[in-house]
Amino acid sequence: MKRILWGLAGLLTLVILAAAAFLWDPLPSNPSAGVLAAGAASYDAEIIRDEFGVPHIRGARDRDAAFGLAYAHAEDDFETIQEVVAATRGSLARYRGKDAAPVDYMVALLGVWDTVAARYETDVPEDVKAMAEAYAAGLNLYASQHPDQAWTGLAPFRAEDIVAGFIFKTPLFYGLDDTLKDLFGGDRTQAIALDPQGEKKAFLMAPRTLSERGSNGFAVSPARSGDRVTRLIINSHQPTTGPVAWYEAHIASAEGLDITGGIFPGTPVILHGFNHDIGWANTVSAQDLSDTYVLTVNPDNGNQYRLDGQWRDFEKKTATLHVKLWGPFALKVKRPVLRSEHGPVIEGPTGTYAIRYAGMGEIRQLEQYYRLNKATGLDDFLSAMSINALPSINYIFADRAGDVGFIHNAQYPARNDAWDWSGDMPGDRSDLIWQGYRPWAEVPKLINPVSGFVFNNNNAPFSATDGPDNLKPEDFPQSMGLQTNQTNRSLRVMELTDGTGPMDRDRLLSIKFDTAYAEGSEAREVVADVLAHDWSDEPDMAEAAKFLAEWNFDMDEHSRHAALGGLTTLRQITARFTHEPPPSPEQAFRDAVSWLTLHHGRIDPEWGEVNKLAHGDMTWPISGGPDTLRAVYPAKIRDDGELHMNAGDTWIALVEWAPDGSQRAEVINNYGSAVRDAASPHYADQAPLFAAEKWRKAHLDWDGIEQSAERRYRPGRD
Repeated sequence: MKRILWGLAGLLTLVILAAAAFLWDPLPSNPSAGVLAAGAASYDAEIIRDEFGVPHIRGARDRDAAFGLAYAHAEDDFETIQEVVAATRGSLARYRGKDAAPVDYMVALLGVWDTVAARYETDVPEDVKAMAEAYAAGLNLYASQHPDQAWTGLAPFRAEDIVAGFIFKTPLFYGLDDTLKDLFGGDRTQAIALDPQGEKKAFLMAPRTLSERGSNGFAVSPARSGDRVTRLIINSHQPTTGPVAWYEAHIASAEGLDITGGIFPGTPVILHGFNHDIGWANTVSAQDLSDTYVLTVNPDNGNQYRLDGQWRDFEKKTATLHVKLWGPFALKVKRPVLRSEHGPVIEGPTGTYAIRYAGMGEIRQLEQYYRLNKATGLDDFLSAMSINALPSINYIFADRAGDVGFIHNAQYPARNDAWDWSGDMPGDRSDLIWQGYRPWAEVPKLINPVSGFVFNNNNAPFSATDGPDNLKPEDFPQSMGLQTNQTNRSLRVMELTDGTGPMDRDRLLSIKFDTAYAEGSEAREVVADVLAHDWSDEPDMAEAAKFLAEWNFDMDEHSRHAALGGLTTLRQITARFTHEPPPSPEQAFRDAVSWLTLHHGRIDPEWGEVNKLAHGDMTWPISGGPDTLRAVYPAKIRDDGELHMNAGDTWIALVEWAPDGSQRAEVINNYGSAVRDAASPHYADQAPLFAAEKWRKAHLDWDGIEQSAERRYRPGRD
């Protein structure tokens, strides 16, 4: 028996050793500090932190400013920057575990690094490469000085990492990730488009998962403002923290760069903001910019698909995902990566599909953003936009000369207009594999409308002004897949404007910070259903329904009806983001009454007692709600009687140009610049102002910046 036990123990030891050897996957060591810091010697940037800790970065060259921007952002949130780089490389699961594996697979599936390999040397201009190289050098310098914060095996950072980040992220803003999730899901319903010469027209049977995500943008010309001032409000709705949360910075150089605005972790130029001559706001758009093709796989050879009556071989590679287990051990998971003539191939539980999408193989995104940063007027701005490298995103524009405009920007696939592209397409016809995009001249634009006011709130491009010259659907082919929806925010703007009334500063801000739900909004529909229910057999609920009927659909923090109304409508409004089926209006109302009674002892607490901006252990009451113009989205319905904002209004700017050309700007962010450092005075120093709908002055000239300086330094040289 002892020999048997010893034998089993020996066998078990061998199994354990074999498993350990198989799973052994240590990360490489980072280079030495000297090696990492070596590239910094090529750059010289000064960083001035103002009284709110916001970095103002300047250098002799544009690339010096990019170098300083990387260093400043790393000081405030190096963790998220590293997370973005790891995700871009397709190695996030090695650090974050199995939950990150789908992200790594998506990088391989979309061919992010194939695009870099094929196009970086030839299609990225030298000045754009220089910006990416400088930004990477700034990250490497910071990593060399803070080895305790640097992820093992991630450094050195490279210029290609920065360019690849744009390739990976930009298609996700119009919902490509939702399309992929749908194809991998087990409950997908196919509706394949039929030949337009046939008797039937295709229709989409399964509900789309693409979200009409939030953002606001407004521009007012001097002719409309009432005081001859041109105004722009930049108001993108993003998460309050994380890889797509706004970080504010100001970058300048002796080569003409001088711009303030928001960036995401890993971006060396401003993504939306303003320089002395122009400014622009972005809102996420929801055009139909991707197509799914249903493939016929050879029943005798799973490596082939049918195209034009012939069997074609899939292009096949293998992605190896390194999934963290513990310490130096990781599970190496191999997954096939297939491509057809159409594009990436997904082998889902309901079939085999190929996708073709705007942004596929594109590498010039950083180039376009860089040109926008240096634009000095409408012509420059439109010239930069004509590069047409950004797959989506609306633009609301204003400039010093008083021009205003709206662009429903996208890379619009050059589709055959005879077909209905809203459903899945047959994958066996090469004539349906579109090539390239419609010319920039055909992108929907509205420049200097007669009313002098343009807006977008993630709504259809045919409601972009309150005057008579809106774009018309019949002027665009159906195959462009233009957005058709309205949001509560767009409906509310149309309720609040008349096409002629003066739009001065106070009037414009009253619209931006409006907290009501419009006629025709989802909130009003849910409440109407609740009130139509017969509550007579439940006296307490009948009394609550009577109270709900008194709600004016406003989400002001002092309202005593907003808590009941807001909680009743919340899950219906946010279902498009959460993809969680909302309860019936009746059940949502019951849940709201129960939750408020349990946590507040009443159904009528002030909304500000429930709705909070929170950071760390601090909270502030805040007005607004989901899909109101003052956009406040909670993370969840908490068990402590509060809702804590985690998305919506974040970095906001009000930019003004007076008749004499002088500029003024006010800005505010939801927390502070040092978003991760709870010990910093700038961890939440803007939060009270943000919650109270107040502003801080943006420093635009260097004399004022120097006077406000809290700290001045030159990375790598001081």
